[in-house]
Amino acid sequence: MQAIEAKLTTDRTVRLGTVTVGGSRPILIAGPCAVEPDYVEAAGRLAALGVDVLRGCVFKPRTRPESFQGMGEAGLELVARARSLTGLPVVTEVLTAEEIPLVAEVADCLQVGSRNMQNFRLLVAAGESGLPVLLKRGFSATYDEWLASAAYIEQTGNRQVILCERGIRTFETRTRNTLDLSAVPVMRELTDLPIIVDPSHAAGTAAWVPALASAALAVGADGLMIEAHPRPRESWCDPDQALSLEELQPIAGWVLAAAPIRGLAG
Repeated sequence: MQAIEAKLTTDRTVRLGTVTVGGSRPILIAGPCAVEPDYVEAAGRLAALGVDVLRGCVFKPRTRPESFQGMGEAGLELVARARSLTGLPVVTEVLTAEEIPLVAEVADCLQVGSRNMQNFRLLVAAGESGLPVLLKRGFSATYDEWLASAAYIEQTGNRQVILCERGIRTFETRTRNTLDLSAVPVMRELTDLPIIVDPSHAAGTAAWVPALASAALAVGADGLMIEAHPRPRESWCDPDQALSLEELQPIAGWVLAAAPIRGLAG
């Protein structure tokens, strides 16, 4: 399995449109947890802050059935408009293989979420799409299990895989999950795949996200994935962990300044 063979001499890079993941500087992926009717407006403001890639999820796997499940196909038009307006690449989650052809028309990268990390048919279908795949770590998955899931994508011939650490389940309940920052240096030894960090889903509380984001950059992450919303308290999905755009702005600056740190940690 390619993803768990000895690490190559040169780290792999993945292209999302004009953006390079795993290059000389980390990247910032940001946006609302889920696409909402004002998504295009939000995307324009995120682009003005210097965000590299937009989050644009229209299909949402939620713990509780009564929670907002995403706008579905109706949200894809908003994603397409935001992508056209800003010129930024978009990453969006797929829950089933049947959704991939629809999403592939408007997205630059497919996200396989934590709950689907070991949905092997979905992994193969995502790989066969030819699009880059952002693979989130399952909240109870070991490093080897995570890499084995990446190998399912790679065995299709698609080597454009990005790993995303988003926190794991532990005995601690104050935070939504426990961010495993060890994953970044360990994965750098085990694989050449780029690895980014999602501090929003780890923290579950917006006030703690900046500190975790800073720590992720310090250990050498190739990027951050952060939930941000023009009016966080009005977010239809996970309002407690979403940053305002004003709170996101300094983090965008940290990302630009983090290249020397990443060079030391990488």
